[in-house]
Amino acid sequence: MKITLLGTGSPMPDPHRAGPSTLVQAGNQNIVVDCGRGCVMRIVGAGLMPPMVTAVVLTHLHSDHISDLNDIVTTKWIMSPVYTPLVIIGPVGTKRIVDGLLMMLGPDEGYRLDHHRDLREGPGLVLDVREVSPGDSVQLGDVTLEVHRTDHRPVSPTVGYRITHEGKVAALAGDTIPCAELDVLVCDADVYVQTVLREDLVRTLAAFVPPLEERFTDILDYHSTVQQAGQTAARNGVKKLMLTHYVPTMQPGSEDEWRALAAEHFSGEIILGPDLTSLEV
Repeated sequence: MKITLLGTGSPMPDPHRAGPSTLVQAGNQNIVVDCGRGCVMRIVGAGLMPPMVTAVVLTHLHSDHISDLNDIVTTKWIMSPVYTPLVIIGPVGTKRIVDGLLMMLGPDEGYRLDHHRDLREGPGLVLDVREVSPGDSVQLGDVTLEVHRTDHRPVSPTVGYRITHEGKVAALAGDTIPCAELDVLVCDADVYVQTVLREDLVRTLAAFVPPLEERFTDILDYHSTVQQAGQTAARNGVKKLMLTHYVPTMQPGSEDEWRALAAEHFSGEIILGPDLTSLEV
């Protein structure tokens, strides 16, 4: 099983980081978990082409986690010699998002069907959308996804995924604060992937932009801090901790500073870095 951080950025644009997105490769599955801005380019950077993506899995429907969904959907369709409908898995509300997406892409689909005979002979831009809830289990080939509740309120529903293949477990939590359900999700995982922020840096940044200070500090009550990710990993016997979605942006050269905050609580390996940082378990 290989886990690649396709995008480690946040809603704040950064020229060096794509939006939040993680690639899990296991068996014959290439699973993209969340698809923030620029993730299709990062998929190619990871050595894949869009037709090779077998599923997109969404943790929640915040815009920064779904903004490149239209690009994956369109590019997989038009680049596939023989199109296999893309599987899209997400919490309740995902079908509504996809319906709106297909409405937006309707004119483009029509242009391409008018222009390309081989596309007209195929199924068209069809998708396999599956809404899931905590407690559900989804089978993708020989890879199993268990769905767990997370806590990113007021955003609801939000879920994390425990992905298992040949005895290896990757737990991808998405945006959440520590909670009992998160503990169950990550328990004894080979790798736990957590989106994180630095409270000290968020407060410093907020103070520099007084009109947006309240909006910046609001985010502190529904994301895990770097320290909390370390605590969650230690409490639940996680083997490796992988951090992503750095808020605010992790500056070059500050990686050890971020890692040290998690290491105050977790003695295992801590993986973080630029887009396309990867790990095999």
